[in-house]
Amino acid sequence: MDSKCEERSVDPWRRLDGKVVMVTGASSGIGYELCLDLARAGCKVVAAARRIDRLRSLCEEIGRLSGGGGVRAAAAVELDVSANGGAIEASVRKAWDAFGRIDALVNNAGIRGKYKGKDEIFISALWFLGTVKSPLELSEEEWDSNFATNLKGSWLVSKYVCIRMRDAGLKGSVVNISSIAGLHRGQLPGGVAYAASKAGINAVTKVMAIELGAYKIRVNSISPGLFKSEITEGLMSKEWLQNVALRTVPLRAYGKVDPALTTLISNIKLNLEVEEVLRILIVTVKRSELIDTPVAVWRRWQGHSEA
Repeated sequence: MDSKCEERSVDPWRRLDGKVVMVTGASSGIGYELCLDLARAGCKVVAAARRIDRLRSLCEEIGRLSGGGGVRAAAAVELDVSANGGAIEASVRKAWDAFGRIDALVNNAGIRGKYKGKDEIFISALWFLGTVKSPLELSEEEWDSNFATNLKGSWLVSKYVCIRMRDAGLKGSVVNISSIAGLHRGQLPGGVAYAASKAGINAVTKVMAIELGAYKIRVNSISPGLFKSEITEGLMSKEWLQNVALRTVPLRAYGKVDPALTTLISNIKLNLEVEEVLRILIVTVKRSELIDTPVAVWRRWQGHSEA
């Protein structure tokens, strides 16, 4: 890393003041925490999700963080990323109109699914948050649901935001929240649809980064691992999950939303030049990267010996 990049990494938030950032899936988890961090950094936040009541509470909290003073610091926009293009475009229009522009988009919304069995809970804890079934048992409807939310929805939101960025001449940024499931090291059994949709996000990221570079719009993805959130909080007290953590997570424990994640996003969104971003397309948050082979982890969890 050259000295110029090192200097930037020291103060990743220094150029965020006054920027308008739209975050999808903002009602919980990564999205919620990112909105708060961005507000602390001086950003104006457009929080988008289906649960509008939670978004309003989030906006009130952001208002308190910003000190009030009659200046609007956040806006709540109802958005269902699994909806059709017309509905998504209408939500993006409302998001844009909230502050008259969007400097950066964080595509964080993703499917969560329902979990009934022990195997499904285990997989959900390792970020297969869609339907968890064998490729031979997964239905076409379940496959389509994963892709409509995780892949198509992210693309559509990006499309309509970036059209407006291009037409306004903004040097904007898109950050797609992918998953270790979209990389070979994260593909554990039972997550074919989720893993494939996240691998698709990584491919979309690469293509859009190249094609939108002409408009000075940067596109990147970040692949986080496991952390405490609304999705996983009920699992953290289970002994078997702690055993998995001891063998698969480098820090041997789960924290809350990793501050390294928000730092990465801040750097990627606003502190890197276009040429640099084209060389740094997909970032894995190392804290939660698996450090064992998927098959070995699965066998140990099922009670098999390592012989």
